[in-house]
Amino acid sequence: MDAQSRGRADGIDPADQWVLNPHTGDYELRLNHSGGDSDAPSRTSGARVPNSREPVRDNAGGRRGTSRDGRGDRRNTAREDQESGPGREVPGQRSRRSANGTRGQESSGPAGRRSRKAPKARRKKALLWTGGTMAFVLVGLSVGGYALYQHFNSNLNAIDVGGSGNKNVFDNDAPINILIIGTDKRTGKGNEGYGDKGSVGHADTNILFHVSEDRTNATALSIPRDLITDIPDCKVKQPDGSEKVVSGTPNVRFNQSLGQKGRNAGCTMETVKEITGLKVDHFMMVDFNAVKELSTAVGGVEICLAKPVKDPDSHLDLPEGKHRIQGEDALAFVRTRHSFGNHGDLDRIRIQQQFIASMIRQMQSDDTLTSLPRLYKLADAATKALTVDTGIGTGKKLASLAQELSKVNTKNITFTTVPVLDNPAEKTPVTVVLNPAKSDQLFAMMRDDTSLTEVKSKKKAAKSKQDALLKGSKAAAGDVRVDVYNGGKVPGAAQATVTWLQNDQGVLKSTNKANAPAKAEKTTLEYAPNQADQARALAAMMGLPGSAMKQGTTDAEGLQAMVLTLGDDFKGAGTPITGPAKVPADIQQANADKAECAK
Repeated sequence: MDAQSRGRADGIDPADQWVLNPHTGDYELRLNHSGGDSDAPSRTSGARVPNSREPVRDNAGGRRGTSRDGRGDRRNTAREDQESGPGREVPGQRSRRSANGTRGQESSGPAGRRSRKAPKARRKKALLWTGGTMAFVLVGLSVGGYALYQHFNSNLNAIDVGGSGNKNVFDNDAPINILIIGTDKRTGKGNEGYGDKGSVGHADTNILFHVSEDRTNATALSIPRDLITDIPDCKVKQPDGSEKVVSGTPNVRFNQSLGQKGRNAGCTMETVKEITGLKVDHFMMVDFNAVKELSTAVGGVEICLAKPVKDPDSHLDLPEGKHRIQGEDALAFVRTRHSFGNHGDLDRIRIQQQFIASMIRQMQSDDTLTSLPRLYKLADAATKALTVDTGIGTGKKLASLAQELSKVNTKNITFTTVPVLDNPAEKTPVTVVLNPAKSDQLFAMMRDDTSLTEVKSKKKAAKSKQDALLKGSKAAAGDVRVDVYNGGKVPGAAQATVTWLQNDQGVLKSTNKANAPAKAEKTTLEYAPNQADQARALAAMMGLPGSAMKQGTTDAEGLQAMVLTLGDDFKGAGTPITGPAKVPADIQQANADKAECAK
């Protein structure tokens, strides 16, 4: 079986039909399937594949006659006689004979130009747009073309999560929050034989991937499966299109937010929002088989072991040192929890972070970016392996999202884990609970879109400008006038805030205006220029960030009050809303750009 017929009933491999146009640096569809190794673009691109009976130019631009009919020299002479007349070609062009025998012109440059390869930087740039960066996004979808679009489209499995997600693929004026879920289901191809036979699966591995508004950085936040939390009510779409409300469950493991009681990934998204205060825009879910397929498609993932490992449970058996793993070995590596650290789930999370970081680096390597067949294989495996929400449930939408994610440099991708403590309710702790002293600060940083790495960007400059609004003179508490609205999820927040302002802060001219006209994700303070000193005073009392300050353009008149709208980031009266400027001490971090050895 030849290269073109491998894997396709019609004898054509879609990956082989996409070729690099050296003049543009773009990939184009080759429509002429008779060519075996030609690197020429399709007829629609303006390039030309010579007919076997036509003269062929040599590298010096001269002609070599075809010997197929034994008349090559005479035919070449005749053609030269024709071209030496008034209608001969202008230098730098070449003649093209159409089906009806007429001759057109192509401005393709000198003959030798056809074989010149595009500069490496240009090829890599073109491939970067088709290759992408995010491990489980696997963005080989942007290579384009109707045939490939339909092919990848049919691979994807999409779930409608209703209001839990975002119908827009991305928003250039907002951060993106993507929940990556690794489920431990034991049903379906490649998932059998790992214990708990027939299990529908839980939210076993969970990473909230927060991409900054300006796309300069990202935070990958791991959420332990054994975290004790409250799972909220959630709406689940039924096969007939109706919605069913699945009642919430208090004080259970986080991993029960998926698969139990009919919960889908939308319920997991709502649970993440309940914990962090961050609305999840999209989800991507993979199972055991997906890990095997994706690690193989990328050409293997490099890992480093600080000691030999032999785990009878996961069947990982590798000596000390560096290894490139794929398939069953890759799955065994991300599943093992008895080989590193304290043999617990938190140690396994660190191993999974190292694995994903390495996969990201592998996807950005020249070995992957410069291999179109590998990119096709990667995109094909990814779309077959992924289950996503309908907001990104087509090849085109997933490619658009991937292009956004590809803007983030790996050195600015930070992996971290939700700060937790052993569950004090258990004599021998097997579960964990939030460590609010640290987790609240970390969540606040992410809600405020503060990077965990030092990044110089326009966004940072804009933030500095907003923070400047907090600097200056402050009015006395008795002179502050403010109307308080509740646009968040804490019941009675407006009244609680007014009571706290009046009794604890001396802001007697504060008024409860009940619910806001619309829900608000973030708290805002609207004020006039001549109320700036009042705004600064109130911001200092409440711990408002600079991003919450919304200064108007016209001065207030008379006894006009400022407007404070409490959002989902409001946790309680007296609790600062702003996040810290830097990561709190002792929070685990790992950089995607640096390789580490598992210990």
